[in-house]
Amino acid sequence: MLLSAALILAAAAFNESSACTGITLTAKDTSHVLARTCEWGGSFLQSRYVIVPRGYAQTAFTPAGTDGMEFTSKYGYVGISVMQDQFVTEGLNEKGLSAGLFFFPGYGQYEKYDSTLNASTLTDMQLVAWILGSFSTVEEVIAAVGDIHIVALSPEMQTVHWRIGDASGRQVVLEIVGGEAEFHENRLGVLTNSPGYEWQMTNLNNYVNLYPGNAQPQKLAEGVTLSSFGAGTGFRGIPGDVTPPSRFVRAAFYQTTAPQYATGYETVKQTFQILNNFDIPVGIEHSPASGPLPENVPSATQWTTSSDLKALRFYYRTAWNSTIRCIDLKSIRFDKVSFTAAPLDKVQDQPIEFIKVK
Repeated sequence: MLLSAALILAAAAFNESSACTGITLTAKDTSHVLARTCEWGGSFLQSRYVIVPRGYAQTAFTPAGTDGMEFTSKYGYVGISVMQDQFVTEGLNEKGLSAGLFFFPGYGQYEKYDSTLNASTLTDMQLVAWILGSFSTVEEVIAAVGDIHIVALSPEMQTVHWRIGDASGRQVVLEIVGGEAEFHENRLGVLTNSPGYEWQMTNLNNYVNLYPGNAQPQKLAEGVTLSSFGAGTGFRGIPGDVTPPSRFVRAAFYQTTAPQYATGYETVKQTFQILNNFDIPVGIEHSPASGPLPENVPSATQWTTSSDLKALRFYYRTAWNSTIRCIDLKSIRFDKVSFTAAPLDKVQDQPIEFIKVK
């Protein structure tokens, strides 16, 4: 049975217009915290949180229907899906393995779909679910990816790449180029979109002049000295636009100059503060030819997450409600819980508290 046109268009819409920014911080207690944003300013992504038990069986989509690889979760996990509950975009499993997909247009190339390989074929939008349900470490993921075939739902869809990290602190970026899986050690812990990870790391060298603090005064002539207008002049020249290379540079410097907090809990709150700088207002990526702006999306950054891989806590907030909410994996009986999918916000209208002055 062919996939419905609505499903293909929905997934393609997310792929074609999504932007993401990921950062990583480590607390003094060795808690590793992976955080990221998810952007799409064209319409509501229908994002839901999912709780997936051990033993949960799924069948992968293929371009021909729901007849791809069958896989069953060895580990329980939680995450956020888009468009379909099976399309988990970011998540954390009970072993402290984190995985998420990031838009990667124009640079990735999946292998060509072959229906005779359906038993080992998985759509890119379901790779995160397979990883979280099947593995406990980055090393296990690297060893297994070569045994499957990763394809897009339709030839029109753009590609994605993935960030995968485990409780030891190891983190990699998976990119599929020329049909071949390539893993890059992500020691910096930053990821955005195109170009590829290695290009983004090379591009950082263009900003070797940046440093925290203020630039020192410079005397040009007798009685003429240049001095800072205010704080932060050491970062003068850091790019401020929302393109993936600029966000990568900004994320790298904001992350590496941030103070190190004692605990994972404090560090999680810090990641949300840093990622405030990467919220994308609706309209900035929207051309007049795209038609009218959506009225029900308050920000292109529809949600932001932060995963504490040591405490096994998955945090999120949304464009509709900036309150940080937490799913504590240690409190979930993954051998007993049923599959759960629910809207990120019970009501998409954050109340405003009015201060009563006596």
